[in-house]
Amino acid sequence: MTVSYTLKVAEARFGGFSGLLLRWRGSIYKLLYKEFLLFIALYALLSITYRLLLTQEQRHVYAQVARYCNRSADLIPLSFVLGFYVTLVVNRWWAQYTSIPLPDQLMCVISASVHGVDQRGRLLRRTLIRYANLASVLVLRSVSTRVLKRFPTMEHVVDAGFMSQEERKKFESLKSDFNKYWVPCVWFTNLAAQARRDGRIRDDIALCLLLEELNKYRAKCSMLFHYDWISIPLVYTQVVTIAVYSFFALSLVGRQFVESEAGAVKPQKPLEPGPALGDLDMYVPLTTLLQFFFYAGWLKVAEQIINPFGEDDDDFETNKLIDRNLQVSLLSVDDMYQNLPPVEKDSYWDEDSAQPPYTVATVAESLRPSFLGSTFNLRISDDPEQSLQVEASPGPARPVTAAQTPLLSRFLGVGAPSPAISLRNFGRIRGAPRTPHLLRFRAEEGGDLEAADRIEEEASGSGDEAQEP
Repeated sequence: MTVSYTLKVAEARFGGFSGLLLRWRGSIYKLLYKEFLLFIALYALLSITYRLLLTQEQRHVYAQVARYCNRSADLIPLSFVLGFYVTLVVNRWWAQYTSIPLPDQLMCVISASVHGVDQRGRLLRRTLIRYANLASVLVLRSVSTRVLKRFPTMEHVVDAGFMSQEERKKFESLKSDFNKYWVPCVWFTNLAAQARRDGRIRDDIALCLLLEELNKYRAKCSMLFHYDWISIPLVYTQVVTIAVYSFFALSLVGRQFVESEAGAVKPQKPLEPGPALGDLDMYVPLTTLLQFFFYAGWLKVAEQIINPFGEDDDDFETNKLIDRNLQVSLLSVDDMYQNLPPVEKDSYWDEDSAQPPYTVATVAESLRPSFLGSTFNLRISDDPEQSLQVEASPGPARPVTAAQTPLLSRFLGVGAPSPAISLRNFGRIRGAPRTPHLLRFRAEEGGDLEAADRIEEEASGSGDEAQEP
């Protein structure tokens, strides 16, 4: 059964995740405790051997081996390899869940398209949706151990009501070397075509919509089957597993607290910055155990969710999905067909703006202003000249030089106006005309006098044009 803790983390509070650490079902402790105890036992065995059973010369040799193993463990890119692999597995895990076929859309189309309140109409609707559920049961039997244990043979599928004896004979008479989960979908299409010929489906548009929804449903069944067929390449899984196991095999030897060359007992790799721990002899390698817990736990997470159709605590509840899909779909196409409540005026019929009531616990939310967009809080300049609209004059693109860029011209000592807005546009400004002295640009001392003359001529020309009727 899937372990759900969504309600426990609905609100962020002090120690919110800490309460989840005490759970056992679905926890990392349940997955990892056997490997963790094995690692501690092996580490303790090597430590006792080094401290009590070896001679002084043998200890010296062991210390050299431990230093070599400690240096070698750092050469394994464990974080990169393991992190990328777990990310790939998690993305694949969620994609498999979204590929599980659900009949919700299909049952709505069947209820709206296949008409008839008589026995024949009811039989058509129930048979169509039963074929869809049968296809999902057949594909889930192929990928989920839970479903296969529930329906180990086709006789169990017949006894469960997903298939009749005649349909089973038809199904088994079809000879194929491949999985035949698609056969009920073909039965669905043939029965829908017959319903169209009989007038139960009133137009081709409704038939087309029905078959489109069936194709989406069948595509999910096919995708689920192919996820089971095509796994993550075995070589990648082997590389990650070997990397983790070899890292901690080297750590068993390399992380022992051995004597240094001067005779002091110290760890080979202090993990915390600060003074050297040369005189500290720790019998329990706390940081090494934490590292094992994190890295080996990471690998166990990937091992659990790489195939979510097993029987682990967090695997998908496929049997519950089968029960839910059959019950909901039959209810939709049969009991709810043309079974409508009376159409009445809603509570806000005579109101201009509908406002549902709040409870005392949520009334404070109604006092908050609605979000209209991030730019609604932007402060605009009060200068009216900044709001004047100016038409851009089209023209051939010219290379921008230092003299044409005001900011750059200040650093280079070039005095020239910016051509960002043509002077001819000032005559077509929407709004009150600006004073003539604002159209004149004075050349700074040592600037380009010819450019200033051209600007003056352009300004006078635009003024003459503005005076013409």
